Amino acid sequence: MKSTYTASGVNISEGDKFVETIKPLVKSTFSKNVISGIGNFGAFFKIPKNYKDPVFVASTDGVGTKIKIAIEMDKHDTVGEDIVNHCVNDIAVCGAVPLFFLDYLGFGKLRANIAAVLVKGMIKGCKNNGCSLIGGETAEMPGVYQLNDYDIAGMIVGAAEKKQLIDKKNVKAGDVLIGIPSTGLHTNGYSLARKVLLDKYKLDQKIDELDCTLGEELLKVHRSYLRIIQVLIKKFKIHSFSHITGGGIAGNTKRVIPSGMKLKIDWKSWERNPIFDLIKNTGNVEENEMRRVFNLGIGLVIIAGKNDTDNILSLLKIKKEKYYIIGEVTKE
Repeated sequence: MKSTYTASGVNISEGDKFVETIKPLVKSTFSKNVISGIGNFGAFFKIPKNYKDPVFVASTDGVGTKIKIAIEMDKHDTVGEDIVNHCVNDIAVCGAVPLFFLDYLGFGKLRANIAAVLVKGMIKGCKNNGCSLIGGETAEMPGVYQLNDYDIAGMIVGAAEKKQLIDKKNVKAGDVLIGIPSTGLHTNGYSLARKVLLDKYKLDQKIDELDCTLGEELLKVHRSYLRIIQVLIKKFKIHSFSHITGGGIAGNTKRVIPSGMKLKIDWKSWERNPIFDLIKNTGNVEENEMRRVFNLGIGLVIIAGKNDTDNILSLLKIKKEKYYIIGEVTKE
């Protein structure tokens, strides 16, 4: 019997089918600066002309073991949107706006229909953030991934005027911490959440504390903060922003304040999403561990001077953006 690539577990035809399916969909995200998209060995993007002193800002990330929930629920669009929003937030808090996005999909066995749903989620994320999806890589790797498993990662490039980059050197003692809510776990802490919750509950189970099934709660989209960040930096001198991902509120916000300063957080100043208490109580998870692993209902922290705080809060109200005063910056 002759050996073939297909017999070894890699189906080139299925990959070709997938690419042909997504080509017209991906093209719908292209801005006028995209010169060449899917099909070449590289994608070409023209540097925008509306910048005087541009700085490129890049980031890459994944969505962790949230993938396992998507696979078990057979719902794959939200994690596609998640990866875009997560990457967008990472550069948005630096003061940048996204230009283009690239993805990586790795499968145990490529299923073109599932891959297409993942990309449709990315397309939705890219359109919502004004970002072009200009290329990616799809790999079929039996023996590395289990048969029904896949992984997803993304890379984003954005731009900002050099003078508009957010510089943590502007942070001063007395600055106020303003928290903007998350939609839930976003894309962090799922290994602990899965271990704790799935020993007791089913993903399709409606739980009294939640307004939906457990699976629906765990697949809520990691929201994008790009628009509100851009509105704020155009009107105010924001001293710093923190995107709350793995490491929690304190762990991430410490990254964007100068050495010699510390955070004073009032952990009771906002209402947590019910999912966090469900995890804590079900798994008997200590509070310090909850704070270290999860965003606990705060997805973005704005660090601003006291003199600007009232005006910032007024603007947030106008934009119908919920907020909490969650603490301040102090000297060590």
